[in-house]
Amino acid sequence: MALLTPRRKKKPVRRVVKGLKTEPTWEDADKLTGQQFSNRSTVANDYYRLDKKNSDYKAYVIEYMRNDERWKEEVPGFTKIPDSRFHSTIGALCRMATLGRPDTHEAYNKYWDELPGTMGQVKPQSSYINKWIEELKEKADAFARAEEEKAKEEAKKKKNAHVPSIQERITAQAWIMDEKPQDWLDSWLDDPAKFNIKSFNFKKHFYDMKVTQAHARKIKDYYLPEIKELKDVVDPPVLKADATEQEIDWAAQLKEAYACFSKTDIKKKISALELYMGALDVLIDTAKAMRKPRKKQPKSKEKLIAKLKFAINDDKFQLASINPIEIIGCNELWVFNVKTRKIGKYVAATIDPLGAEREGTGLSVKGTTITQFAEEKSIQKTLRKPEEKLKEFKDAGKRKLNTYLDEINAVDIKLNGRINPDTILLKAVR
Repeated sequence: MALLTPRRKKKPVRRVVKGLKTEPTWEDADKLTGQQFSNRSTVANDYYRLDKKNSDYKAYVIEYMRNDERWKEEVPGFTKIPDSRFHSTIGALCRMATLGRPDTHEAYNKYWDELPGTMGQVKPQSSYINKWIEELKEKADAFARAEEEKAKEEAKKKKNAHVPSIQERITAQAWIMDEKPQDWLDSWLDDPAKFNIKSFNFKKHFYDMKVTQAHARKIKDYYLPEIKELKDVVDPPVLKADATEQEIDWAAQLKEAYACFSKTDIKKKISALELYMGALDVLIDTAKAMRKPRKKQPKSKEKLIAKLKFAINDDKFQLASINPIEIIGCNELWVFNVKTRKIGKYVAATIDPLGAEREGTGLSVKGTTITQFAEEKSIQKTLRKPEEKLKEFKDAGKRKLNTYLDEINAVDIKLNGRINPDTILLKAVR
């Protein structure tokens, strides 16, 4: 029998508890001996390796880069690199550098040289950081290129993707709206004799499905060929002597396809379809009647007077025309024909008491003609002494103008609205 050996007691496993240590600082780094500096660096590396994670390492690297002139412009690209690409060594070095760890420490360098078995010289901490950032930059550039290619591919797919037109959308909606009426029409095939053409409430269906006149037109276009086909079955068209082979074949196909139905049955299907088409027509006509007429946009004053031909000035009578824009909306327009020596006054048919130039009030212009004037009040008279009477006109105020024409001893002549290159636009009264 084998002798039992006493079990050895297992030594308790020493585990590093996270969160219990504080982050090492470097304010007194210049006072540390070489060995102390080495010990603190080891403790710091263990702290970041055990107590921090990849996202922290990424944050430390980016923070370091923002404070470094060489790397700060590369920060946007590094933010897109996954956290998993940042290891504890680069994260710890960047964090310690940010907190003030010297790039080189003379006492530590000397301590390193005196250690048995060490080789080479201690390099500045920044040389290691720059090396690893360079490697990460290659990854950042690769990610940027990949994202750019992905964006181009998505843009290409989006560009090539078919976007339904308004008419295509209406057509698709119309087919959905036509499903119930189509099922009702198809029930004619089951038993034409029992098929009731008045058993479908089109008005209620149109209301429930929100059928518009645009949908109704699409549905009608779909059924019109079928109605024509059924009518040709009931009353076959006479084939001409020179009918083509295709026409002869089509007539034969119609006769064969509906051979199992009587003309009475087919007429019932035609009546059902015409009832459906009639309901659609009512919807279309109602929409037309309810449609508000498009409000005509009023033309600008500049467009109204664009073709007006008038005399800009006259040296003989020393007269100059007003700006023709003043005619639009005015209550009175005084004109003088330098060739016939006639002075006239156009009076608006409708006067706006508020002077707001509301539509339909005051005078207006169409082409070379004054419009919207009262014919019975708009008159002209010939001047015997035009120089004197025109001077009197210039000096007259608004009240004096009310009796100006009455004081001229001449025959009243009705104005016809025409303005020609001999006409001076004297004054527009509002």
